[in-house]
Amino acid sequence: MFRFANMEMLWLLVTVPVLAVAYFWYTRRKRKQLEEFGDAELMEQLMPNASRIRPTVKFSIVMVALTLLIIAAARPQFGQSEHTEKRQGIEAIVALDISNSMMAEDVAPNRLDRAKQMLSKLMDSMVDDKVGLVVFAGDAFVQLPITCDYVSAKMFLNSIKPELIKTQGTAIGAALSTSIRCFGEQSDASRAIILITDGENHEDDAVAVAKRAKEAGIQVLVVGIGKPEGSPIPVPGTNNFIKDRSGNVVVSRLNEEMCREIAQAGGGIYVRCDNTNTATKAIQKELDKLGTQEIETQVFTDYNEQFQSFALIALLLLAIDFFIFNRKNKAITRLDIFGEK
Repeated sequence: MFRFANMEMLWLLVTVPVLAVAYFWYTRRKRKQLEEFGDAELMEQLMPNASRIRPTVKFSIVMVALTLLIIAAARPQFGQSEHTEKRQGIEAIVALDISNSMMAEDVAPNRLDRAKQMLSKLMDSMVDDKVGLVVFAGDAFVQLPITCDYVSAKMFLNSIKPELIKTQGTAIGAALSTSIRCFGEQSDASRAIILITDGENHEDDAVAVAKRAKEAGIQVLVVGIGKPEGSPIPVPGTNNFIKDRSGNVVVSRLNEEMCREIAQAGGGIYVRCDNTNTATKAIQKELDKLGTQEIETQVFTDYNEQFQSFALIALLLLAIDFFIFNRKNKAITRLDIFGEK
């Protein structure tokens, strides 16, 4: 497995073509200035030691060396081996509602962003647990397979937006079914589904699927986000709100009754998420109650640094550049290395 430990350093490679363009512009301008003084052949006779090729060769060597040094600074690495680690933890799948109603602003900054903030804090408290991510609206799909890589989990979490699913609606049952499949083969580890939604289910029988999850030994924890009195849904990029076919502003309300029914059927708890950390603490407390078992996971280890080779070649090129002069050297002119005779 190959990677760069300091990926951000590769942005410095942009300077290479910029310097190349600047150099060739400068060279062309200097050549035109010399042509203004007189005939080119006559100028060469007046400057017998001047070289047109050497400066370009020196510049090219320096640019190659600079490129190699930037790559070395980015720290290229190869994963030497892959092995199985056993950790004590649970397996949890987060089913996150990303329907348009999650853009309502009855919790700050809006329901979806508040849910993402909550999940980020929840992941910070995880150590040896496995976590996966399912997103849903009118349909459901796996955003991140179950993993111990919390950095990737947060990265995928931050990229979530309603546009990921074009089919609108709130298919909670489909989300729960997809989450159940995410766990894969039977495991001794305790399992839980963390469902985060405003509860506006119009698609399927979520309660029946929650019962099926409980029968499979999977606890369903439900986080309701929003307020029962509801809030209009903003149209992105405008000051308007989503309206129905009759032209009335749509008000999205938290359906706590349905959320409680799903939690009860799934053998879990229901908690409402507001602008405090109450919901995060309640879910974390419930996860802590689950028995932890050894979880096997495949991880890459023993990354070998490869920057030394790039740095050595760059230093060798700079040493060669040091011994190449901009002007012809009378002592070695007869070698005609650059074909200037």
